[in-house]
Amino acid sequence: MYHFEQSKLLQRLPEQFFASLVQKVQRLASQGHDIINLGQGNPDLPTPKHIIEELKIAADNPNYHKYSPFRGQQFLKEAIAEFYMREYHVEIDPNKEVAILFGAKTGLVEISQCLLNPGDLALLPDPGYPDYMSGIAMANADIALMPLKKENGFLPNYSAIEKDTLDRAKLMFLNYPNNPTAAIATKDFFDETVMLANAHNICVVHDFAYGAIGFDGNRPQSFLQSEGAKDIGVEMYTLSKTYNMAGWRVGFAVGNQSVIESINLIQDHLYVSLFSGIQQAAAKALLGSQESVSELVHIYEARRDKFIEKLHDIGWKVEAPKGTFFAWLPVPEGYTSEQFADLLLEKAHVVVAPGNGFGESGEGYVRLGLLDHEDRLIEAAERIGSLKIFR
Repeated sequence: MYHFEQSKLLQRLPEQFFASLVQKVQRLASQGHDIINLGQGNPDLPTPKHIIEELKIAADNPNYHKYSPFRGQQFLKEAIAEFYMREYHVEIDPNKEVAILFGAKTGLVEISQCLLNPGDLALLPDPGYPDYMSGIAMANADIALMPLKKENGFLPNYSAIEKDTLDRAKLMFLNYPNNPTAAIATKDFFDETVMLANAHNICVVHDFAYGAIGFDGNRPQSFLQSEGAKDIGVEMYTLSKTYNMAGWRVGFAVGNQSVIESINLIQDHLYVSLFSGIQQAAAKALLGSQESVSELVHIYEARRDKFIEKLHDIGWKVEAPKGTFFAWLPVPEGYTSEQFADLLLEKAHVVVAPGNGFGESGEGYVRLGLLDHEDRLIEAAERIGSLKIFR
């Protein structure tokens, strides 16, 4: 059989770091071990019933069985605009400032192809969501890393970036509440970001995937709440985390009109938008009762509190996450991130994600997801404690 060589574009794609972790987990699971998997970011709770019921109703609409409008249904765009006004007091033009996405991941990969040419530069948080790099690789562009350090609240230190780098940069990725560090950003930080982007003509892409999940009474800040943010950037939102709709693959980008047009243009050539039934259910999620969102945050916060308390009991002195459904935890002395993750998997049968999988600055940490019942999270902590690493 003839072997057809992959394109240079595919050859540029970064390796999937977590593929080897999945293989290790599958090996142990196949041997009959009880694995507590806290290494993934897949919401474990069901989609709220009123959203599911709306999809059932929408599925009977014969008009939805035809192709959807290329750029999405107008009613969903208007729902997004209403959602942003209600939640963040940000005015969005549904006709010019909204792009419907096949999940936010799609937009986060597409935007580099929309705005970057070969040799252009993008600024990336380190550690950060690995798929930012995928889109940059497809665009054959270059990367400059912005280290996220504990001493700076896991925010990039803009004063540490060389002026030449800022002048050359065309795109900057940010993500707060942050995956993997679980840090949150302030309005002052976003105001500073707008000033920096204006000074250096940088387009800011704020990944707001965990926008609904803040703890201790802190409501996460939208980047677009900062004055002038729409002039220099976009925000990408997903329904995956807020409404437990990860498998539904629906998200959106809002903000700068020229960037939104570019996203819509590339999608004109790739898709014929989402199934309209899902768009109707998405509009219901955004405009309907938000009680399920409040309940969801309460569940994650309760899980966080119980889990962190148990980690303290076993001697692992860690800080509680401020947002997202992750915990970003320092590894004990004498271990790399990968060594410690392997130890927990092999000896405690607890899966965590090694921090270096999210970038060089993630070394020294592991990421755990609060994505199982409280009793399983407590059991995971007890298993880790039985290794007597922290005593």
